[in-house]
Order: sequence, then C-alpha cells, then structure tokens
Amino acid sequence: MAEAAHLAIGDLARQTGTKVNTIRFYEESGLLPQAERTASGRRVYRDADTKRLAFIRQSRNLGFPLDAVRELLTLADDANQPCEAIDRIARVHLAEIDRKIADLSALRTELDRVIGSCSHGTVADCKIIETLAPRTHE
Repeated sequence: MAEAAHLAIGDLARQTGTKVNTIRFYEESGLLPQAERTASGRRVYRDADTKRLAFIRQSRNLGFPLDAVRELLTLADDANQPCEAIDRIARVHLAEIDRKIADLSALRTELDRVIGSCSHGTVADCKIIETLAPRTHE
C-alpha cells in the first residue's frame, strides 16, 4: 500500500470511499487541486488532498451544492477571517432543505389522499390511474 503522504488515486478512492471518476471530476472542476504526477505520469496525492477531499465529501453528504462547496473551500482556506459568510451559506442551504421538506410533505399528503381513494376495483375504475393520467381537453 502507498504511504499516506503519497497516495495513488486508487488508494485515495479506497481510503475516502470516493469513486476515482469523482476524484477526477473534483480536480477538473477546481474543487481539488490538480494532483502531482510521478515521472511515469501517475497521479499522487498528499495528506492535504485527502483532508480536502474529506471536506468535499462531508459537504456533499450534507447536501451542499457544488458552488456552495467551492465557496466554503475558499473561505476555509483563510482561517483568520470571520465565519459570517460560512454561516450565511449554511443558513441558505438550511432554508432550501426546509423548502424541500415542505414540498415533500405536501407531495406525501396528496399521494396519501390519492391512495386512500382507491376502491380496489378494476384498473378501469382506479382513482390512482385516473389521477396520474393526463387530462385531455375535448
């Protein structure tokens, strides 16, 4: 196994639970710096890259969009600045989560209503199919 200070991309992928293609995508999109290359052209990653990838993964696990992750990384790179901007990003994301929860709750209520209208007859009389079928204007 490669030493911790110089991981190959496959080792980094296994260590962080990230797909190799995702690591490459993060590099291409600028979230991860371009990896150093060995003389033979193989990518090698250092501890700082592993930590940055862990930050990205945790941010994505919490649902932050890529633009917000990029902004958070930029802010995290300057440890001496106030964290108000980070707080703002997190609050905007929390508000978006609350909006999605409200939308899903309304969707659940409507689907529960439609399912409750089922009389367990034939498909021709099915209220679920009736609700899902597009209405034509004649």
